[in-house]
Amino acid sequence: MTQTDGLYLGVDVGTGSARAGLFDTEGKMVGMGVREIRSWRPQADFVEQSSADIWDGCCAAVAAAVAAAGARPGQVRGVGFDATCSLVAVDDDHRPVSVSPDGRDDQNVIVWMDHRAIDQAERINATGHEVLKYVGGTISPEMEAPKLLWLRERLPESWIRARRFYDLPDFLTYRATCDETRSLCSTVCKWTYQGHEEPSAEGSLGRWDDSFWRQIGLGELVDEGYRRIGTRVRPMGEPLGQGLSELSARELGLRAGTAVGVSIIDAHAGGVGLLGAGLDADPGQAAEQLRHRLALIGGTSSCYMAASPGPTFVPGVWGPYFSAMIPGMWLSEGGQSATGSLIDHVVFGHQAAAELGQQAQRQAKTIYQLLNERLAVLAADEPFAAKLTEQLHVLPYFHGNRSPRADPTLRGMVSGLKLSGTVDDLAVLYLATIQAIAHGTRHIIAALNAQGFDIDTLYLCGGGTKNPVFLREHADATGCQLVLPQEPEAVLLGAAILGAAASGDFGSVTEAMGALSAAGQSIAPAGGDTARYHQAKHRVFQRMHADQLAYGELMTHPNR
Repeated sequence: MTQTDGLYLGVDVGTGSARAGLFDTEGKMVGMGVREIRSWRPQADFVEQSSADIWDGCCAAVAAAVAAAGARPGQVRGVGFDATCSLVAVDDDHRPVSVSPDGRDDQNVIVWMDHRAIDQAERINATGHEVLKYVGGTISPEMEAPKLLWLRERLPESWIRARRFYDLPDFLTYRATCDETRSLCSTVCKWTYQGHEEPSAEGSLGRWDDSFWRQIGLGELVDEGYRRIGTRVRPMGEPLGQGLSELSARELGLRAGTAVGVSIIDAHAGGVGLLGAGLDADPGQAAEQLRHRLALIGGTSSCYMAASPGPTFVPGVWGPYFSAMIPGMWLSEGGQSATGSLIDHVVFGHQAAAELGQQAQRQAKTIYQLLNERLAVLAADEPFAAKLTEQLHVLPYFHGNRSPRADPTLRGMVSGLKLSGTVDDLAVLYLATIQAIAHGTRHIIAALNAQGFDIDTLYLCGGGTKNPVFLREHADATGCQLVLPQEPEAVLLGAAILGAAASGDFGSVTEAMGALSAAGQSIAPAGGDTARYHQAKHRVFQRMHADQLAYGELMTHPNR
């Protein structure tokens, strides 16, 4: 078989579904499959899943993608996995161990967005440990160390029974290959692993920091030689073990021994699928290009990826992480914890949602298409569409702020509501919510640029890229040019690039990025009056945060 016969498979596990995509040697998708996965919410801020259900979803999605492509199992030359940075607990035999107050073992995954460990995160941050400077100075309850501490303190029986803890992407590659190697991406970004340090274990890159785990109260992980959280850490896309095991090959409908690459976090897969477009082959020129680029990977939440040749410390922005996305480069990672989920919350929680849903069903359209159409009608008498929200403002911190404020206790705000709940009111509120998210993006860009980046171009993928209002408001609010990928499913492509690198068809992940990813449509910001309007909106955005802090101070000290 020649390389031109081959296909590369990317498997992506997001918050709500498992997806699989098959790509040819030019980066074109030839088949895709999707399977929903289940979540449980036993308490407020608790979100749980099942590793068995997730793996079943992966198998179903792969079968659908292979069928859609009309491909033969032997054509798949390499497989790459990405997933959310969720915590998986299993016993010595890799059977699930409960992470839930419900006590059900099938609920053995703490989902990335779960905020049960806020208290543990605050106590970890109070230590001021040196490793915290590599997570923007403040560890998030969405990271794994606070969740592990929560399990030890709140579910001690599960803590004792659990003999392996995985980041979900690494669990998937273990399940596929029976190889326990952990990814430099997930361990560095979510577990405080020091990937830039000299190795402390043969066959690994980087090292764990013993003093950190002892100081936060998890010294037993050190005493056990880190057996529970990973003793071998390798870069993304490196081939694992003997490839697909006999069992997983049967379950996936593929060939045993097919190359599997070390995994990556889902958002970072999007960065791999996006940022390689048009990169110069000269490393120095490529580094200069990347200084101006920011990858925005949207979905339930949004992640923002910027790469630099050296470490760039940005307060409130996670990282810098060495070699966690592009090999040999440092990653700075910003984020908004609720974006797609916030838009859904605002729209479907509104009293006009039912009426709009009925209209959408009658017209065979989505609610969002109808909202965009209604906005176009309402904006007909305005100098530009954004001006519809002149008296309506949203602060998008409904699930706290990840970057750059790094404060999970912040809350969402809306200013300018009327005693009215029509479809038109919903349309304007929907627009104001999108603008709020865009101004959150602008805030992250400003934090990065203040520390040496010069971001002027956003490379986007995810659900929002299918929404012209989302794209327009992001271009206009940030003042950046937007670039969409030629292949819309950039996250799946990023995962497939890891499979391509593992297959040996390319000399490196970077080489595979250059060969398989390409830029598509670009969108320029409006400038002029629209830019001045968004300058004012951004001042309101900043003022709403200051006002929220002032309200808290008044309530804490009512007699001051």
